[in-house]
Amino acid sequence: MATLQVAMPFTGDHSGEGTLTVLFDHYVGDRVLQFDTVLYKNELGQSFTITKFKYYIGNIKLEKADGGKIPYSGYYLVNEEEPRSKMISLGHVPAGEYTGIEFTVGVDSIDNCSGAQSGALDPVNAMFWAWNTGYIFLKLEGKSPESKSPGHIFEFHIGGYKEPNNCIRTVSLSFGQSISIRPGTNKELHIKADVSEIFKTPTAIDFSKLSSVTDFHNATTIADNYMDMFSVVGTK
Repeated sequence: MATLQVAMPFTGDHSGEGTLTVLFDHYVGDRVLQFDTVLYKNELGQSFTITKFKYYIGNIKLEKADGGKIPYSGYYLVNEEEPRSKMISLGHVPAGEYTGIEFTVGVDSIDNCSGAQSGALDPVNAMFWAWNTGYIFLKLEGKSPESKSPGHIFEFHIGGYKEPNNCIRTVSLSFGQSISIRPGTNKELHIKADVSEIFKTPTAIDFSKLSSVTDFHNATTIADNYMDMFSVVGTK
């Protein structure tokens, strides 16, 4: 069972701090994501079900109202199959007003080149290409009657950090209204990850033509799509 993922800032000053827990809520459009049993439709009206969805979050930065940023180290594997992995606790947040959050989807070149590692980057998580010595940034699998792949499956295993096939994407989100962090308090930030966005904008995915991406071919197309699947839906 996955444990709550805890992130610590680079700063060494831990006086007058609070905690911000980031919760990732997985949806398909306006419907809560459910594996296997729920039939969804993409932009082209093609039906599909989902069987797997997980991705890496890293290089988290909290944006302060004064323009400063509080950086957090490490990578966090968000996995629909493990509910607690969808909660990342940002500890030792300096008291103040915060207006946004920034993070990357993917694993940067240094950690890709370091080989298999531990924690969220442990190969046991099935997010490491042994043949390619690199990490899968996002894994989405499911089925669609329109797919020409065996068993009508679709599989998008997206990775790669080298140009022109770099699939690392940076996401910047505004809170809409500032969050006040006070010493000893814990605030929550809910971020919606909409799987349907992976199949559209800027490129509509036709399952009958593209049902499998497991190397650099078409990988950046999917990465450009998943870049905007995140949005802030609530704070408290």
